[in-house]
Amino acid sequence: MAVVERKRIVNEQSYSYGATKSSIRELAAYAAARKAEIGPEKVFDFSLGNPSIPAPDEVREAIERALTLPSTQLHGYTPAAGLPDVRAAIAASLNRRFGEGSATADGLYLSCGAAACLSICLHALLNPGDEVIVIAPYFPEYRVWIETAGAVCVEVPANERTFEPDVDAVAAAITGRTRALIVNSPNNPTGAVYSADTLARLAAVIEPCGIVLIADEPYRELAYGAEVPWIPALYARTLVCYSYSKSLSLPGERIGWVLVPPAFPESARMVSALAGAGRKLGFVCAPALFQRVVAECLDVPANVAAYEENLKALTAILDENGFTYIMPRGAFYLWIRTLEPDADAFSKRARALELMLVASDSFGVPGWVRAGTCVSRDTIDRSAPAWAALAQSYR
Repeated sequence: MAVVERKRIVNEQSYSYGATKSSIRELAAYAAARKAEIGPEKVFDFSLGNPSIPAPDEVREAIERALTLPSTQLHGYTPAAGLPDVRAAIAASLNRRFGEGSATADGLYLSCGAAACLSICLHALLNPGDEVIVIAPYFPEYRVWIETAGAVCVEVPANERTFEPDVDAVAAAITGRTRALIVNSPNNPTGAVYSADTLARLAAVIEPCGIVLIADEPYRELAYGAEVPWIPALYARTLVCYSYSKSLSLPGERIGWVLVPPAFPESARMVSALAGAGRKLGFVCAPALFQRVVAECLDVPANVAAYEENLKALTAILDENGFTYIMPRGAFYLWIRTLEPDADAFSKRARALELMLVASDSFGVPGWVRAGTCVSRDTIDRSAPAWAALAQSYR
């Protein structure tokens, strides 16, 4: 009898990503287990970017209005790119905010949050062997999405002083295979907001090479007095990815969009490629209920003041205990210098004190931890003795 070689049951790349897990979510899972074990009031979980601030009242009111619709409207399939009236409302909002000609309804593709939007962009753009530049530190899932699109993730360190892109370093990293550059401003994890000057210089470097700039902007509304430039006004070959997870405190509802600006070269062809990528990946039809909800809440302001108060409270504790950090200009994270070179070891020492801080290694740099400032104020206040004990343990 002929021996038949047994075929593999699973895809090895998928297995690898599933087995290693996200360091952020792994720490969050550990924190959840500790809360169940010793009580939530004794655990200081700064791991996830999970807004503790409730969604605005307007969201609840929009949901209640939507619930009066016939079931086939409320829960039925929508067009793959999203409801036409919702896309028109989003485009009108963008044109009001950033100038006429910023967006059209036909240039918008609604999907399941910023993660889906970024993955769709990468699959729409990339061929095997292409390269995508990311600015380190960067959100760790960028590498997963780039590699699953068959491309290579190229890390370029940020400016060590400002944590904005180092334009000269980006220029040096460009090769004939560079297809895209991802920028994230306001930035996760550092809170940096990229200036118009830096972005203009970046555009001047990548434009001759035809590189597409993917702007990952879920934190756009969370800026502390800093101007967040509208990147398509500086560089035509830009795709904007947006999510309502942060601005409306809706992280679990998975609703966002990709914008192909009208000035994007071959914009209609790019929109078709996004639709094809969404189809290929199975991201067809963003959640119907929340398409309608966000359309009614486009001009509702984010609760930036609450995040600023949290930031003041946490930085006061860190100042008292001699920690060094980067003062963020946006987002809801604090980027803290570790008290030893090994960020993972520092994170584990903090964890022994029930302080859940994400080590910087997974963000592509050593020597830092990320603390989410989107937690409850009570969590911050109760964490003060743990921060003091952590600092004391190094003296």
